[in-house]
Parts: sequence; structure tokens; C-alpha cells
Amino acid sequence: MPTATAREAIERLSRVVPDFPTPGITFRDLTPVFADGAALHAVTDALVAPFAGGFDVIAGVEARGFVLAASAAYATGHGVVMIRKPGKLPRAVLTEDYDLEYGSTTLEVHPDELERGARVLLIDDVLATGGTLAASCSLIERSGWVVAGISVVLELSELAGTTRLPGRRVHSLVTL
Repeated sequence: MPTATAREAIERLSRVVPDFPTPGITFRDLTPVFADGAALHAVTDALVAPFAGGFDVIAGVEARGFVLAASAAYATGHGVVMIRKPGKLPRAVLTEDYDLEYGSTTLEVHPDELERGARVLLIDDVLATGGTLAASCSLIERSGWVVAGISVVLELSELAGTTRLPGRRVHSLVTL
């Protein structure tokens, strides 16, 4: 399905939630998009289309990125790797600390999940300050894999997140 259809679904179904998770933050809630089968299908197709043939596996960032990555992996016949919050993965992990728009946190990945050189398409819901995706890229590369691209549903351009992703191919379905 074309990106325009995905964009229309996102604009029609997503919700704006002020002061979440903390005062002063405007949260873009995509769960109504995920709940609509046709919208999820359109968004999934639009996220992977620019990278067709250029990746071996899809990585999703906890938690909403899991929904998108699993949907994209299923739709394309690829596997999925989960980039998780601390303490959720049972084997040896690599960790990466980073700053968010409203705090700081850590992400982890199993570095033995894939062969070295695997091309990873990184998918998440929102690109805000770029901290989460920059940390995810670092984990991917520290694991010996290659970032094939980054695909997000929403990009909040006023937060300039792409400046933390220099040289990366970033695809955003909607830029606000």
C-alpha cells in the first residue's frame, strides 16, 4: 500500500496526549493505528518499502517498536530482533545508556542473535531526540551487524533527532 495511505491512516487515527509521560511532553499515541487492521497493514508496508532487498532482519525497540518490527518481519518473511530495556533478556547482553527527551535509560541486545555482517532494518514508532535510535544503532554495530536503515512512523522534526543519526538512512512516514 502506498505511503500516502499510511500517512492518511496515521493522521486520522493517532491521538495527541498532552503532559504524558511527564508535564510538558506531548505524546503521540499510535495505538489506535495499531488496532486498525488496514492501517497497520498500510503502515507496515510503507515502513519497509524503501528498504526492500536491503536487509536480512528487522530490529524493534521496546515497546511499540516490537509491534511494528514483528508486523514488518512477518510481512517480509524476515526474522525479528528485540532491543530491550534492562533485565529482560536472559543471556549475555550488550548495553547502551542514553538520554531521552524526558530522562535517561538503557537498552540491551543479545549480541549472539545474528551472524556478523547481518543487515538490520531498525524500526520504531517515533523519532524524537534521536537518543533511542542512536543507542540502538550503537548496539547493532557493537554486535557486529550493519544498520541497513531506520524506519519510523512519526518524526518530530522540532526535536532534531536526525542530527544524532549522521550518515544514517532514515525514512519517516509522517514528519511533524
